[in-house]
Amino acid sequence: MSLILIRAESQAKLLNSLADIERHAGLKINGSPRIIKNKMADEYAKSIMKDKLRSKAKIAVLVSVKEDATLSILRIRKIHPPAHVVVISEEYDQWEAVRKIFNTLPSLKGYYSSKKKSNTPP
Repeated sequence: MSLILIRAESQAKLLNSLADIERHAGLKINGSPRIIKNKMADEYAKSIMKDKLRSKAKIAVLVSVKEDATLSILRIRKIHPPAHVVVISEEYDQWEAVRKIFNTLPSLKGYYSSKKKSNTPP
């Protein structure tokens, strides 16, 4: 399991990034994405990257995925989602703080997991 922080300019880009992570990167999202305050998301991203951010987030979410951090990073690098995506692994100091607050954050409205289509007619 790993946690992914997604920072975006709009909810549309955020939702597209979530869909890309599931469909194209093949990562399994556990539960629903959780909304995190923009400033907090910016601070976590800045401290993990140890660099300045190009822009401030207008909306941000934390997502728990089934796959480990290494696999998540490798798959996300290939897809280029329309938002800033940061995989938070257990090796980062921020991991424990983010993990603790994850379940206290509100769920993102408007997100629906992509479902596998069956071959049976309706």
